[in-house]
Amino acid sequence: MQSPFANMPPVIKNLLIINVICFIPFIVFKEPLLKDIYNNVSAHYFDSPMFEAWQPITYMFFHGGWAHIIFNMFALYSFGTIIEYNMGSKRFFNYYFICGLGGVALQLLVQAIEVHAITGAFTIANPESIESYVRFGENGQKLYDIYHGPMVGASGAIFGVLIAFGLLYPNAELMIMFIPVPVKAKYIIPVYIVIEVFLGVARFAGDSVAHFAHLGGALIGFGLIKLWGLRRNDRYY
Repeated sequence: MQSPFANMPPVIKNLLIINVICFIPFIVFKEPLLKDIYNNVSAHYFDSPMFEAWQPITYMFFHGGWAHIIFNMFALYSFGTIIEYNMGSKRFFNYYFICGLGGVALQLLVQAIEVHAITGAFTIANPESIESYVRFGENGQKLYDIYHGPMVGASGAIFGVLIAFGLLYPNAELMIMFIPVPVKAKYIIPVYIVIEVFLGVARFAGDSVAHFAHLGGALIGFGLIKLWGLRRNDRYY
């Protein structure tokens, strides 16, 4: 039987392997050890007491649950494979990580704006103390969530891959759940981005998804495709 990795390009194959390996702690360990591990590898606000310099890289390889990793890895395999063949492995490697960094950068920028709107500054005194948040009244909880909320997942980079697919293969027909007919990529992906913008701005209660990280990856991906002058290539569609 042929290996399922036989026709998979090298960057996609290694990204899938690394992400699966990094998911093992989620399966094996329980609280509080699991929380300590994730606090070290998740992306945090730059003024958070839990922020570390390596987190803008490591956050891309860890996921917060089964649905999270399955969706991201399925999208990476489905769309990333053809994009790596199109770009070449070296360029795709750079593209993927730049989009991931763009995702965390936009998320941190939005958080910084929110912190400034609450406190009048981008940092607070003594962020380890609960009193530093209580003194801001009803906004204290929001401020605490920004400082202590971890962000994990490959979604920023994945959205960069989706944008690349939409730009390079706009006429590819995709089957979308709950839609009984195929929809071309040039229609469905922009709609997906608009939904992310809406959810990021609306900030519904209980929504813990870092929507602006998704948008950051998509924006950087769009810019790179244009900067590198990559052309649409939908002759197979």
